[in-house]
Amino acid sequence: MKQKVVSDFIATPRIARLWKRSTDLSKGGKRNVLVDNPEFLVYHWSGHSAGFSPATGEMALEDSERINVGDHNCRVDIGTAYPYAKEMPSKVEGFEYSAFNWAKDYAFFLDHSPAEVYPDEIICSEFHWQLDEARKFVYPPEVTDLGFELRQLGAGGTSLAHTCPDLSIGLNKGWTGLLSDVKASLEKWKALGNEERINYLQAQVLVVEAIIRFTRRHADKATELAGKETDQAQKILYQKIAVNMLQLATGKPETFEQAVQFIQLFQVVERINGHGNGYGRLDQLLIDFYRKDIADGTLTKEEARNLLAELYLKYGGNYFSFGGRNEDGSDATNEVSWVGLEAYDMLGGYNHLGVMWHPDMNPAYYTYACDVVTRHGCGVPTLVSYDVMRDSELYSGYRYEDAWNVSYSGCQWYCAVGSEYSDHDLNCLVLITPMLRAIDVAEKESINDFETFWQIYEQEVEKTAAALVHFKNKVYEWQSRVWPEMVTTLCMKDAIEKGLDITAIGGARNAYTSVNVLGVPNVVDSLYAIKRVIFEEKKYTLSNLKKAIANNWEGDEIFRQIMLKQEKFGNDFDGVDAIHIRVADNILKTFATKRNIKGFNFRPSLFQYMGHTYAGPMLGATPDGRLAQEPVAHGCNPMHGRNTEGITATAKSLLKVPFHKYQGGSLQIELQPKFFDGRERKGEFIEKFSKAYMKNGGIQINFNVIDLEKLKQAVEEPENPEYADIVVKVTGYSAHFVVMDKEFQKEFVARVNYEAV
Repeated sequence: MKQKVVSDFIATPRIARLWKRSTDLSKGGKRNVLVDNPEFLVYHWSGHSAGFSPATGEMALEDSERINVGDHNCRVDIGTAYPYAKEMPSKVEGFEYSAFNWAKDYAFFLDHSPAEVYPDEIICSEFHWQLDEARKFVYPPEVTDLGFELRQLGAGGTSLAHTCPDLSIGLNKGWTGLLSDVKASLEKWKALGNEERINYLQAQVLVVEAIIRFTRRHADKATELAGKETDQAQKILYQKIAVNMLQLATGKPETFEQAVQFIQLFQVVERINGHGNGYGRLDQLLIDFYRKDIADGTLTKEEARNLLAELYLKYGGNYFSFGGRNEDGSDATNEVSWVGLEAYDMLGGYNHLGVMWHPDMNPAYYTYACDVVTRHGCGVPTLVSYDVMRDSELYSGYRYEDAWNVSYSGCQWYCAVGSEYSDHDLNCLVLITPMLRAIDVAEKESINDFETFWQIYEQEVEKTAAALVHFKNKVYEWQSRVWPEMVTTLCMKDAIEKGLDITAIGGARNAYTSVNVLGVPNVVDSLYAIKRVIFEEKKYTLSNLKKAIANNWEGDEIFRQIMLKQEKFGNDFDGVDAIHIRVADNILKTFATKRNIKGFNFRPSLFQYMGHTYAGPMLGATPDGRLAQEPVAHGCNPMHGRNTEGITATAKSLLKVPFHKYQGGSLQIELQPKFFDGRERKGEFIEKFSKAYMKNGGIQINFNVIDLEKLKQAVEEPENPEYADIVVKVTGYSAHFVVMDKEFQKEFVARVNYEAV
């Protein structure tokens, strides 16, 4: 049963049938995103595969070992392993860590993947296997061994995707134009005799030629289907696909329809390589095609809306954004901004669209965006501040020519489109670990004042950060040989001209390493309680504390309650919030002094997208009174149940840290539907609140409007069809609630669900 939402836009029968297919795939477990173990969620690397869990193949684990984080995968499962895995060139001719060896596998893999065209489609193409199901995605022992050592210090990471290519490059050139660029660069480097660049560009030729063959096979498949089709309406659809795909196989997109098809095709051939990229500012990418076709009379607004709806339905996990500013600072909202949001409003359900607000934005458009969030209730679109994102890029050292074209690109991160490779969302520092080490050191040294304890804490944070830097630099030495991102590279600025993969040292214009920091609110609450109870009031000692948390507070409930009753972050209390400012500032200063071997510093984010759910049992109890079996705080949001003073107080606490100096940090809000009872314009509160929050420096808000009691029932009755279509914004991504791992469901229900301000 689809969620009942009143929208001005009604899906045609054709779009309704496509919606049913897409949602049936998701709810039927065909789009699940899997990870190998809880360690992956906490440290962003499982110790097994270097990426997300391969669904099939020699690197796949049993279902009982894997964790389902959601149903937003581009891959469509058909229940079988890749049938040609044993025939992969690296299996027959020999495996080696090199871009050329990888490219031969990629080309073979794509050549032996079916070109899919389904009834009712105009926008086509999907895939059933990822490359890591047929080629091992593992780093050599010198990297993996170092990763296990790093984990003991409280950090981890990998490197895969999570950047934002500039699709305007591909839209302006087409696959054949991109191939010409590769070949021209190859001839230049041949003349210069640079074997490294020659080998890489020869590998790129294999990749692009395989993509062109894959595109043409869609045209051939559509032509074949059209020849057999007796239904005239369906025949016309097949013929459209054949024309569009033939054009994309031989030239660049000429129409809005072909541009949308190019974007979908790019996502397919890129995401075969891995999960995680964003795809930029959809309204900017498509506006010229839209205006030309509207002027020519070959496109209507309704047709454009339906085409974007199809794009969303092909893969709802694609991160696109709307709005923001143009290079001259003017409002970038345009006709496609409206059409793109209307297409989602017509469909509802899970999606990963973002609206980039700024004070000069078309007010009617932002009002509409907030209305859509409220009516659909599942955090779409994500509301982000363009100005804070742009200023964050500039603060880090980006040139304005790159920073202005920033785009919300994933969960809680953003990218300078086409000019940044920063490992977003894939590195983590678990701040609780160095804090616990600081307690051990201070207890052994009989420290009796907070400032000395704080110095020890800073030293332990430094130790973990330095180890993370050492590990990441080792990863970067190998990355472009282990798992290059050759499709992405085609739409990154300068990379093809330089003859370097975007993952290589020197490949990207900007290569700051992004680091998610897990457990900040718990550390803040812990340090404040230690300061007050241990050092100022001297009610207990560090030895008492160390023993209590080692025993998960068993036998020390009075002590635990005292620690719990101290001021907690998220209530606009100056005392504990001063510790928050101090902790955040220490993180910023620690990483500002670190450089990767690409020549860029590390950028911390006060958010970690998923590890909070499983980190508790792995880390044990903490001094803030949290029990080991409880999750840790969700990102930079207060620990579950501790923000008792309302939404405004929580926002004020977060805003005491200048987000433009960091690389993300979203405010997550779960609202009960009764919150809006009696309001004539239900989106008005979200609009006013979000504007005030972002005017004061906030960077992102994820709003869920969901019935808590219904969620609790869904946890107990996941097979009940009444709950099948409930979609929630989990962290920075959306998913059908009942398909997620049970632990995620329980954590979500445990969050603060506001009934009033």
